[in-house]
Amino acid sequence: MTARLVPYDSLNALQRQQVEAIEVHKEQIRFSGDIHGALHTLLSKPGPGVKGFALLVEEVPVAFLLLKRPPVLPAWADEHSATLHALQVDHRAQGKGYGKACLQALPDVARQAFPEIKGLELSVDADNASAIALYAKFGWVDSGEAYRGRIGYERRMGLIF
Repeated sequence: MTARLVPYDSLNALQRQQVEAIEVHKEQIRFSGDIHGALHTLLSKPGPGVKGFALLVEEVPVAFLLLKRPPVLPAWADEHSATLHALQVDHRAQGKGYGKACLQALPDVARQAFPEIKGLELSVDADNASAIALYAKFGWVDSGEAYRGRIGYERRMGLIF
C-alpha cells in the first residue's frame, strides 16, 4: 500500500471528483464538517492562506485536510504556525490507519507548503476523546486552554517543529 499526502492543486480531474465523494460518518460531521464545506473554504476565495491536501492510497483520495495561514489564520492561533482544519477520512476507509498516515506526513507537508512556520496548531472539541488521543500520540501537546467553540468547549493543541 502506497499512501502519500499531496496538495489538492496537484490532483487530476478524476481525483478531484473522488475527493468530492469523501464522506465521514454522520456523528463525525459535527467535529470535522463535511467535504463540501471544506472544499468551499478552499475554493471559494483562492489565496495563499488556505491549502488543501488529500491522502492518496494507490492514487485514490481517501482523506482530506486543510491548513490555514494569514490572512485566514484563526484568532486563537500563533502567527508563526499553520492551523489544521477539516481532517476527514472517508467512512469506507476508516480503521485502516489513514488518519495516522495524514498526521505522520503532515509536518513535512506543512513545512513544504509554508516554510516560514514554526509549528502546527489545531482546535479540537473537548469531548472528542479519540481525536485528542490520536493527536497526542503523534506529539501534539494540549495547551491547557479551553474555550467556548461552535458546539461546546474546545482544546488547543500544538506541534512545535
